Amino acid sequence: MLPPTPRLPEARALIDMDRYFVVHAPRQTGKTTALRTLASELTAEGEVAALVFSCERAKVARDDVGWGESMLLDSIRAAARRSGWPDELLPPDPWPQATPGSRIDVALSEWCRRSPRRVVLFFDEIDALQGDSLISFLCQLRDGHNARPEGHPFPTSVILCGLRDVRDYKTAVGADPGRCNPTSPFNIVTESLRLGDFTADQIAELYDQHTQATGQEFTKDAIDRVFELTQGQPWLVNAIAHEITFNMGVTGAIVSEQVEDAKERLIRARATHLDALAARLHEPRVKRVMEPIVAGAHYTDRHITDDLSYARDLGLITQKPPPQVANPIYREVILRVLGDLTEQNIHADPHSFVLPDGRFDLARLLEEFVVFWREHGEVLIQQEGYHEAACQIILMAFLHRLVNGGGYLDREYAAGTKRLDVLIRWPHTGPDGERLIQREAMELKVWRAGENDPKPEGLAQLDRYLDRLTLTTGVLVIFDRRPEAPPWKDRGSFEQATTPSGRQVTVLRG
Repeated sequence: MLPPTPRLPEARALIDMDRYFVVHAPRQTGKTTALRTLASELTAEGEVAALVFSCERAKVARDDVGWGESMLLDSIRAAARRSGWPDELLPPDPWPQATPGSRIDVALSEWCRRSPRRVVLFFDEIDALQGDSLISFLCQLRDGHNARPEGHPFPTSVILCGLRDVRDYKTAVGADPGRCNPTSPFNIVTESLRLGDFTADQIAELYDQHTQATGQEFTKDAIDRVFELTQGQPWLVNAIAHEITFNMGVTGAIVSEQVEDAKERLIRARATHLDALAARLHEPRVKRVMEPIVAGAHYTDRHITDDLSYARDLGLITQKPPPQVANPIYREVILRVLGDLTEQNIHADPHSFVLPDGRFDLARLLEEFVVFWREHGEVLIQQEGYHEAACQIILMAFLHRLVNGGGYLDREYAAGTKRLDVLIRWPHTGPDGERLIQREAMELKVWRAGENDPKPEGLAQLDRYLDRLTLTTGVLVIFDRRPEAPPWKDRGSFEQATTPSGRQVTVLRG
């Protein structure tokens, strides 16, 4: 485990300044561990009683303010008892009686009045609070915070920890001007603190702890591949290493090929973390963000900013523009989940696409896709929830079904690019027994109503993609979504074309 507190260097300074603030990060990134370590360090210094506790049990209360308050106060007391603190630091038992809607304020005030130390509280899993319970809680925190200069005893520092940034707590209380502005105590910085992903050096440091403990080494290529696949997402970094060392039972030095195998096993198993990601895809706020990313389309709704912030807080997309999926593993999971319906309709045998020399028969795959597209495309497009990205999702599902048995698919897509790039990597054995990798590149474009033929733009984009991959040829797929598109029975024509740099490529019009 990496030392937690260096991952939140600003938090200690803000607590020393008696500030109220938010720490947010996606699930399973180490938030709770970091907070517990920080609270233990603060308490051990002797001037502060710092306590971390979960708000999760209060989720069931929703709009029942009194029940929500009881749940929160019970969680505080239970966490304090588990801490092993001396009696003089523990909260009052019982809590003082108060009217529902003011019990948090009254209870915390009485605790702070009695405590010989400054009280610092970490409200972990704050996202669990919903409805009127959340509104009442935030308003009470605001009132207690603002009354401190008048001598009102109250926690000197409060940290809300969850998935969301402070702006989403403001959204949670609605726009009713009659309600209080509960976020004002938390406006201490332009951005609330975000627990970041691991750097490549931190992954190496983490894995080196395993090497020191067991003697088993992660090669530099393996570490680089882990960072490339995960972009440092902490749960993925740990899950891949656990999959290799425990479930796969690898005993020697760990290499990049085993990282690739572990990634595939995690995705196939739909581990809890990845299952939670999949469940998010059909939330309206997430769909509004993800559909243009998969389709390569531009955002046209000026209200998308809040949805983008929400998706970033969940860790689904990159923190900086242009919006794209946070890491290659998520990219693969998203397209697999969205393409599941299509995969159920694919009956071709993946083994039949392997040539006698062990290479993959891409030309035959494209021909088989044309047959599939003519027969099922129209129905699948109508049934696809991500309607604007339906063509990309269907082809990706077809490729995944027939390639992933013995090869790998690398996908690149982002909002505003007007394309989806695909690289097929197919391992095979050469005539002299050497291990070779066949690489085939494809680019997907969509011809929409009112637009010009995207072929010239697609050839230029494919040219740049092939140049980056150092490949001499590729495939451009153009899906026609115009009302005047040819009948479905006539779709799927092939032609040869030349890119601006002179590469010969195949164009498939669907």
